[in-house]
Amino acid sequence: MTVEITGKPDGVPIFLLHGTPGSRSGPKPRSGVLYRYGIRLISYDRPGYGGSTPHPGRTVADAAEDIAAIAADLDIYRFSVVGRSGGGPHALACAALLPHAVTRTAVLVGFARPDVPDLEWFSGMAASNVRDFAAASDDRLLLMERLRAQAARTRRDPESLLTQLETDMTWPDRRVVRDLAIRRLIAQAYREALRSGPQGWIDDVLALRRDWGFNLSAITAPVRLWHGEQDNFAPVSHTMWLARQIHTAEVHVQPGAAHFGAVEILPEMLEWLSNW
Repeated sequence: MTVEITGKPDGVPIFLLHGTPGSRSGPKPRSGVLYRYGIRLISYDRPGYGGSTPHPGRTVADAAEDIAAIAADLDIYRFSVVGRSGGGPHALACAALLPHAVTRTAVLVGFARPDVPDLEWFSGMAASNVRDFAAASDDRLLLMERLRAQAARTRRDPESLLTQLETDMTWPDRRVVRDLAIRRLIAQAYREALRSGPQGWIDDVLALRRDWGFNLSAITAPVRLWHGEQDNFAPVSHTMWLARQIHTAEVHVQPGAAHFGAVEILPEMLEWLSNW
């Protein structure tokens, strides 16, 4: 498992779980900013991404075991967790399965469980995400072929994935990704995520669309759910569904923001996560 640690060495430990696709090098506050906040930020590549070896057939719940192993190696016994986009369900797995270790959890633009009766999972979702997530359930060979081709293009030109996504973006997301510094960080994270191929991306999509392997009702520590109102990659209805399942959750829906607004709200969430 490839791990990156930034911020204050003896600061409050917080695990940051990247999106889909993504890597440990995804957008985050600079180390000096984290140091001033008193935060030790720990990011890692989920299996199959970046420098981490694949774990075919992994479930969302398996993230809890990965993080528990990293925490043990670092002699960390209590920590907070934040997940962005596809990392959100993995953060919730930690909250549910590591209740004695996880103090607070934040989920930014997260996804709901698949195939639940009281949510139209694809409603309001951009065509590109509908295509990939539907293939995860209906035609896995097509999904693998499609993501292999996209990963190859992204390795050659990391900006190509952002350019493709821009065709589906609402205007708040276009505003965020047109910031040159943020755009560069996102593109670099995509390049690192897919440098060894598409396996992490494929396994993430499959894991999000099968049974997650844990119960949201098991979460007892505080949870903060944040979502941009105009998100069409993970529609806000997903976060509202999560809020109905998690008794300790508080919800923040931000007008004039969308999916990539999670990059801008992260410092505020980290500050909340560090206050335990």
